[in-house]
Amino acid sequence: MNIGGKKQILWLFLVALLLSQGGFASKKEVVFLDLHALHQTDLNDSIQVLDMWDALHCASTLQGIVNRTSPRLYLRYVTSHGIDIDSHWWNIYRRKGEWLHACDSIPCNRVEDAVAAFRSCVKGAVVYDSNVPSTSNVASSVAGAENLIALRYDPRPQSLYSRLVLGESAIPVKCWLVNPDGSSMFTGKGTLPGCDRPSSGSVKCDPYLWFIEKYMKTGRCKGRYAGYYIDQYWRNKPRSAPMNHHLLSNHDFFVSKGGFFFDLSPWADEPATDEPSQPLGTDAATLSELLSQAYRLGKGKEMCYIGGFPAWAYKYTRRAGGTHEDVATEWQFSEFISHYNAFKDADAIGYGAMANASFWQHFPLKKTYPQKWVEREQLVSRGLISADGQLAKGKNFIVVYVGDYDASSWVSQCLPRLWDAPERGRLPMMWAISPVLAQRAPHVLHYLRQTASHNDYFVSADNGAGYLMPGTAEHEDSLQGTTDRVRAWERHCQRFYHQWGIDITGFIIDGNGPAMGTRSLDAYSRFSPRGIVPQKCPPASLYMGMPVLRSDWDLVSNDPKVAAQVLVDRIRDRGGLPFHWFRCILKSPKWYEETIAEAKRLNPSIELLDAPSFFELLKWWLETESQSQTPAHAKE
Repeated sequence: MNIGGKKQILWLFLVALLLSQGGFASKKEVVFLDLHALHQTDLNDSIQVLDMWDALHCASTLQGIVNRTSPRLYLRYVTSHGIDIDSHWWNIYRRKGEWLHACDSIPCNRVEDAVAAFRSCVKGAVVYDSNVPSTSNVASSVAGAENLIALRYDPRPQSLYSRLVLGESAIPVKCWLVNPDGSSMFTGKGTLPGCDRPSSGSVKCDPYLWFIEKYMKTGRCKGRYAGYYIDQYWRNKPRSAPMNHHLLSNHDFFVSKGGFFFDLSPWADEPATDEPSQPLGTDAATLSELLSQAYRLGKGKEMCYIGGFPAWAYKYTRRAGGTHEDVATEWQFSEFISHYNAFKDADAIGYGAMANASFWQHFPLKKTYPQKWVEREQLVSRGLISADGQLAKGKNFIVVYVGDYDASSWVSQCLPRLWDAPERGRLPMMWAISPVLAQRAPHVLHYLRQTASHNDYFVSADNGAGYLMPGTAEHEDSLQGTTDRVRAWERHCQRFYHQWGIDITGFIIDGNGPAMGTRSLDAYSRFSPRGIVPQKCPPASLYMGMPVLRSDWDLVSNDPKVAAQVLVDRIRDRGGLPFHWFRCILKSPKWYEETIAEAKRLNPSIELLDAPSFFELLKWWLETESQSQTPAHAKE
């Protein structure tokens, strides 16, 4: 027997011993499943691609099941900019005195061994159809509802399906989304399998409609959580984005919550690019029905948490054969979900992959994470307000929205290199991080607060505790004669803003939806009283004592000199209003230092303020200006 075989027997003996003592019931025993080798997959080899897909899909659904009530299975997979992301966060909390310091880590590098270790937790398998891409998402939905692992039908002897379902310790198949002989159950014709509902005429959409009939209408899915992640169609275009953007590693959290998964176009004016033969608008109609069922299950009082983002590099956009641009598709989806009490945790392309959210959801957070506000007397002592009650003359005050951190995956992947940079803390930075990310990345948000400098202040990213369009939600309430959506959004945000000491919403994307009306503004004035920055509003105004500043330009260039020139030119062109907001995406602290230094060289009137000083000064100025003959909101 070779050495590898001996090690395998020893590992299985250890697993059996632990299981005989009650399994991995304690968080002090964690199986560490190392799938890092999957990054060596040759994307030119279709068989290797299939094997990678199968391993990650099975592992993620297994994680969701076994980590539902306690953290027992950890996965090493995601890398970013040369950083082993999963090991990075694991090692931080393995330090002495940290959460995982005392746990016993049990190494594993084969998915079937992890399945064997937790066999008592798994009721069986849900098997899906390689030839109907949407069945992979429906399989994840069924997995969470029934405690099943998801397996793609593949009769090859060496496939994961064959090893787990046809082997000596065969796992029973409890749900078939493909016929046992491998032929397709869903054909886009006749009636849906096992129910009287007629086919939609779409092979893609019928599995989702089947899930609605079997699980949502019967209450077996509660509709509180959903994953908007690409289905098996990814295998057709694996190079359209980073390899890990199949996002299978993201499924675990939503499986643990018994959520539903989908990959549907929000556009009703064209067939979905991944199924151009479907009747026009079928994708959008199916998405509407899924979200309507989720709204019904929540009785209009609960929010639906959607992880994910339009897969614009693969589907539904001009670059994928459609007629709509990338950002337009983002906004269309955001507006779409806002009709149904749903928001998104925006795992967008580039940094969308995240593993282990089902594990980290058990991280022990503090009850609250307060932040210190500024007193007006401090503004006077710093010369921002003169002794005779005037705004410091000749100054242009700026605040920079340090984003975009409206996605758990983005904070998990990007902050290890950006937050831990040695330059952080030298300049006041307004970190825009959605507090709802504490559901999937509590360990990251906790780490930020524990290591923040006096110059780091946290506000909410777009558009609060999650990304929806509040004006759209308010408009839908008006159409329906209800207040459910705005009230549910306010209750939801209030909880997270309070826990994380948030009092500013750093950016509100109104997109192609309507501007916020009085009911939305009333809600924000209660949970975000220090300020908001929408797209559709006057340049600057007060609402119930809440400063409202219209968003302005993005600083896009990675060259600090170019970005500084854009900043300076914009301040010159605006004129009149001495308060300026700029948005940046994934810039380093060093970049901010160099950009601000160059901007001040070009225009010495520029003064970068910390968020509390900026918004408190803005509020004071608006109160003062409101007493003059020229209202502040009329100035540009």
